[in-house]
Amino acid sequence: MLKLLSYPLTFLYYLAFLLTLVIFHPIQWFCFNVLGYQAHKKSVDILQFCLMRCANILGTRFSFHNPHNIDTNQPLIIVANHQSLHDIYPLTWYMRKYHPKFISKIELGKGIPSVSYNLRHGGAALIDRKNPRQSLPALMKFGEYIEKNKRAAVIFPEGTRSKDGNPKPFQTKGLEILFKKIPSALVVPISINNSWKIVRYGKFPMGLGTHITFTVHKPIKVSTFASKQDLLNSIETTIKEHIHP
Repeated sequence: MLKLLSYPLTFLYYLAFLLTLVIFHPIQWFCFNVLGYQAHKKSVDILQFCLMRCANILGTRFSFHNPHNIDTNQPLIIVANHQSLHDIYPLTWYMRKYHPKFISKIELGKGIPSVSYNLRHGGAALIDRKNPRQSLPALMKFGEYIEKNKRAAVIFPEGTRSKDGNPKPFQTKGLEILFKKIPSALVVPISINNSWKIVRYGKFPMGLGTHITFTVHKPIKVSTFASKQDLLNSIETTIKEHIHP
């Protein structure tokens, strides 16, 4: 019965989601080209809030638990597991005061209203995973940007999304580059649970009544670890210990 109900609600969700992206595309363009970075960022923040309201159509709820007082005047490396598209917009909204910037597939940099524009102009790193000659310099440049401007780099080290919530092994090359290029960074590990359940049936219909949770763990100063491998192991262990498929 619940799956049957999900068909009309999924249609309404996709309609609202697409309209939101289309409406915010010219808003982003105006803010970026006329008013500058801060206005563009605010438009992106509001977009994330509206996308969360779209997800409410499916009965989706979001909980974000962060007991830590993280200074905004320093660069961050936010490291999280990845379960679906629905990790991204709430994470951007809840961490908005840290100016989160994502590492994304280069393919997403065109063709998607609002999303592609923000990735191209908002400070993200667009990488071609099949081309190290493009991806490695892009990551280095991204790290330098984060260090200089005290933004937050967001990375999903699993590389691909987990379709059942079970975490995949972390691919560490990207993190190693970020550690090198953002030496003053604070690493913020985050465990994400249940977002895979929205797409448990695929793209249509979508799962109803999902409660997506984000748990922010104790931040770690990159410079306090002499061994970067120990730091990588600590981050991966912390995140995975709090994932409950």
